[in-house]
Amino acid sequence: MKYAEVIEQARGNLGKYCKACPVCNGRACRDALPGPGAKGSGTGAIRNYDKWQDIRVNMDTLCENRPIDASLEIFGRKFRYPFFAGPVGAVGLHYSDSYTDESYNRVLVSACAEAGIAAFTGDGANPEVMKAATLAIREAAGTGIPTVKPWNVELVKEKMAMAKESGAFAIAMDIDAAGLPFLKNMTPPAGRKSVEELREIVQSAGVPFIVKGVMTVKGALKALEAGAAAILVSNHGGRVLDQCPATAEVLEEIVQAVDGRMKVLVDGGIRTGVDVFKALALGADGVIIARPFVTAVYGAADEGVKAYVDQIGAELEDTMTMCGAATLADITRDMVRV
Repeated sequence: MKYAEVIEQARGNLGKYCKACPVCNGRACRDALPGPGAKGSGTGAIRNYDKWQDIRVNMDTLCENRPIDASLEIFGRKFRYPFFAGPVGAVGLHYSDSYTDESYNRVLVSACAEAGIAAFTGDGANPEVMKAATLAIREAAGTGIPTVKPWNVELVKEKMAMAKESGAFAIAMDIDAAGLPFLKNMTPPAGRKSVEELREIVQSAGVPFIVKGVMTVKGALKALEAGAAAILVSNHGGRVLDQCPATAEVLEEIVQAVDGRMKVLVDGGIRTGVDVFKALALGADGVIIARPFVTAVYGAADEGVKAYVDQIGAELEDTMTMCGAATLADITRDMVRV
């Protein structure tokens, strides 16, 4: 099954907000909240996509014709490709009731594991969301990354306990969700975390901890100080703050500041294997893709996920072939033009 067929099938299941566009670039849904759009002017998601398109790849086929190996080793696990499915929450609200958060995560986690990658799972105010997500990860032999929202201390402890019980090879927290209204209204309040608070959470994880939502050098260094094993350069798809820079605009300076002391992942508008290659050339260790995986699940469940993974993987391998890289380690900064 081709991903184009998956998109066609998804259009009848995705509800009134998402248009299942052939290219998910944020334009058709810019003001769709609820829905897959971005906050305020809606340009956050659009800018994320556009800035990857401003980067060009440099072709070079005068090199040894070795087999292509696009596999990634990270946190003691080896994956078929260096990209993962991103966490998505409240799918019933933002897309349609064809899936709940529980059923969506169950399909996504198992299908990604079967396809040779891993999925980040979402979190929600309903405790059943994390319960179902962590159960799916446990059933996939820990091949998944539960993402805990920056709740208050008591709730973080509850969610972290479930995350650890799943046997997940890593745990994440989407710090960039701090602006969500349902977090602000909690008692005690949830949201932003100090370095000291984050350090306590990191130490309690027991596995590599990923801080999602870092967009500045200063933020990256604070995550490093707190002991995080990795950061995810992300502006939450433009959904929590309007007028942010694109992730492609800040990635390289953050990578340089971190200087190999922690892993750096990136998301935001990455839609093709060529985009994945660009992110790796700018120094990312891995890439996260979120919205298109929603279309994949709604379009053809497990088969849809497989079709999308196969498509992005094939595009990445082709780009590596044409730019002179046989392994991920071969991908260097001079292979792209910004």
